[in-house]
Amino acid sequence: MKRILIINYEYPPLGGGGGVAAKKLAEAWSKMGYCVDYITTWTVGLKKYEKINGVRVYRIPVIGKRGKENAGMLSLLTFPVCAYKTADRLCKQNSYEFINTHFAVPSGPLGVWMSEKYGVKHILSTYGGDIYDPTKKFSPHKWYILKKCVSWVLNHADVIVPESENIRKYTEKYYKFDRHKMVIIPIPYTKVSFAPVKRHTIGMKEKQKYLISVGRLVKRKGYEFLLDVVSDIPDVKLIIVGNGPMMDQLKRKALELQITDRVIFTGNISEEQKFQYMQNADIYVLSSVHEGFGIVIQEAMQVGLPIVSTDFGGQTDLIIHKENGLLVKYGNKKMMKNAILRLLTDQKMAAHMKAVNLKKIKEYRSEKIAEKYLKCIGINEVDE
Repeated sequence: MKRILIINYEYPPLGGGGGVAAKKLAEAWSKMGYCVDYITTWTVGLKKYEKINGVRVYRIPVIGKRGKENAGMLSLLTFPVCAYKTADRLCKQNSYEFINTHFAVPSGPLGVWMSEKYGVKHILSTYGGDIYDPTKKFSPHKWYILKKCVSWVLNHADVIVPESENIRKYTEKYYKFDRHKMVIIPIPYTKVSFAPVKRHTIGMKEKQKYLISVGRLVKRKGYEFLLDVVSDIPDVKLIIVGNGPMMDQLKRKALELQITDRVIFTGNISEEQKFQYMQNADIYVLSSVHEGFGIVIQEAMQVGLPIVSTDFGGQTDLIIHKENGLLVKYGNKKMMKNAILRLLTDQKMAAHMKAVNLKKIKEYRSEKIAEKYLKCIGINEVDE
């Protein structure tokens, strides 16, 4: 059986979109007949080894890991060193078609070490935070040493896969490497099964208009900006799904704006509950300062939600203005308010966007994306 090795410090429930994307790729390759080994981070409450949907998951203890919610700098920096022994053992035991590393840092160096030591081709997937994140103090593009490390990883990969045109642009802007190695491949999407419910069963009012936004409560998601917008639209309620370090700060801001009765913070909930809320909402709103891609946009597309989104990041690969969503400038309160009001009042436009999104989401099927990865490394025949 042909084998693939994935190296990614994230794997659900740890991490965010990069872990979810890699998991979907791994499972798609497994369904194609590949044996997939996945090296990731361990924390308390998780098994150090288990087989999940055909994928062999190896979880490695790292220094400074504080739990499922947080990935401290020390835990990130020590991941490639702590995971070296397991990666080396697997590469000695097995012959891999290729190594797929997710995030130039911190996972990238380990992918390079294994690739060069064992002569295995290396595909590097990049997501944003490892290349460019304007809201992060330790975004690699801001620091000389991190910038040099990312450039080194980029130069030692056989293929570089940015998840969006935006990430390609900023990779080329800040780092020196062979640009001909880049192939843009979007994040895979697997349709989520859930039981549809009526609004009243989850505490939503039948005639109320609801906006919904999903994501970790961190600065990059722009929730403070979104609360300012909602405070100026008196007839709507906002559901924010997720948890994170800014929860208390956002609740205080809602209190200051006197909109606590119109903002629902769900905290962490199940995937099924999340989709039940989304299915019953009227508009999906992405208020991020910057997005590498935007898996949440794909989720909104699955349930046919019209979308209002900021226009800086990889989400612009997914959203065509006035076709399946409306794009606005981050921080432009009036522009976002008008976009929301337009979709609430223009039922024809909202219905058109719903139809487009329900059709467009099929373009991101995990199997199709997994095949694109195989082709970019020179594998044209997929084992059945």
